[in-house]
Amino acid sequence: MLLTTWQIIKLIIWGIILINEIAALYTVFREKRDIAATWAWLLVLTLIPVLGFILYAFLGRKLPQDKMERIQSQTELELRAALEEQKKQFLDMPRPKKQTMRMYRRTIMLFQSIDNAFLTRHNQVDIYTDGQRLFQKMFDDLSNAQKSIHIEFYTIYNDRIGNQLRTLLEQKAAEGVEVRVLYDSWGSMGVKRSFYDALRQNGGLAEPFLMTHSNLFDFRLNYRDHRKIVTIDGKIGYVGGFNVGDQYLGRLPKFGYWRDTHLRVIGGGVYSLQQRFIRDWNASQRHVQDKIIHYRPYFPPITVKQGNTALQIVSNGPESPLEKIKLGYLRLINAAQDHIWIQTPYLIPDDSVLDALRIAIHSGVDVRIMIPCKPDHPFVYRATQYYARQLANEGATIYFYQNGFLHAKTMVVDGKMASVGSANLDFRSFKLNFEINAFMYDHHITDQLEQIFVNDIRNCKVMTPEMFAAQPVWLRFKQTFSRLFSPIL
Repeated sequence: MLLTTWQIIKLIIWGIILINEIAALYTVFREKRDIAATWAWLLVLTLIPVLGFILYAFLGRKLPQDKMERIQSQTELELRAALEEQKKQFLDMPRPKKQTMRMYRRTIMLFQSIDNAFLTRHNQVDIYTDGQRLFQKMFDDLSNAQKSIHIEFYTIYNDRIGNQLRTLLEQKAAEGVEVRVLYDSWGSMGVKRSFYDALRQNGGLAEPFLMTHSNLFDFRLNYRDHRKIVTIDGKIGYVGGFNVGDQYLGRLPKFGYWRDTHLRVIGGGVYSLQQRFIRDWNASQRHVQDKIIHYRPYFPPITVKQGNTALQIVSNGPESPLEKIKLGYLRLINAAQDHIWIQTPYLIPDDSVLDALRIAIHSGVDVRIMIPCKPDHPFVYRATQYYARQLANEGATIYFYQNGFLHAKTMVVDGKMASVGSANLDFRSFKLNFEINAFMYDHHITDQLEQIFVNDIRNCKVMTPEMFAAQPVWLRFKQTFSRLFSPIL
């Protein structure tokens, strides 16, 4: 019996569908990943044949094993023995009588256990929320550097502020100061390696994170170095949400004023930032002569108490199965008795964080979340709106920041503990990106962060459940649709 042309076409179509489904199953399950990401990628590969596989080739595959091993194999440097002694002291310490001290102790022990995060007690911490003020202070500190400058940013653009930084670094390298720059090739897209030629000629060094020189041929775009670290002479450190680019100073009409949060640290906390930079730098160098071998000069003795802020620097990355910063966020949320105030540009929590926030809300904790009123990534922003709507329906207070773009990543709990850093409240920061946050135990710092939050409310619009419900059907559909891809956004 001869088949008609239409029957042959149908057989071909069903054959293509079958081959696509088999290929999708094989592609997704050949690498171990969590179930949410597995289903999300199956959805992409099934709904978007061919193009879905191209997207997976760039965004879905995991880091090469050799790169994972380079990151994991870096030593804990000079702080290892001191950290073990500090852990022992906390384990042997009598149970604190005050609830606040018990909260501190358990949180500190968590980070010691999962990230070997050293607790430093006497730091001076200054908060910056404006790019102009931040970079003016940072450039002043860089100008006064005597021995070493270590810089690690997701984004360093070839624009006005980027060139000002590069020129300053070239001058310091010419003066004999050791200058090392680590940047993410995707976040700094458009900046060629030759951008740093003059710096290298003056004795400085600049390399992309994990030696990724080409974005076009880097088929693992998902795994980005999102950290922002500056250390100067091992004495002054910066960490937070700002990158280096004109848009972060409010110079791009698309975003308007850029509202972010960054910290300047003096004290033992700089040791942890220095340690993290050295590990990232060494993991990104193929040649032994370019690695930092002798650590001690980068950790100068601290002879004077600089301030009163106790803090731990916690880093996170796909090389570890533990989502360390997420666990820290969960610890803070679960410890809250009175209020949790959060600022994040991307609100795409996984089920564990979403449930923790729900529990807090229904336990009577004042949960406030501030997000931008405008997108920088459409799919991500629609998913953020979806989760904002869900949490508003649960009882959280949702603020849409109106005065430009909100990029701050902060969490303040009960006026007692706080986190500021590079990690957003989303899947990407929890699982895919290399991130770094400062977790602080000081009511003076939390008071400042809470006052900043209150000041920001003046530039916000409160989004009630009724206002979300009144949004156009098409907008709510886009939010719900985008949410399906949350684990891979």
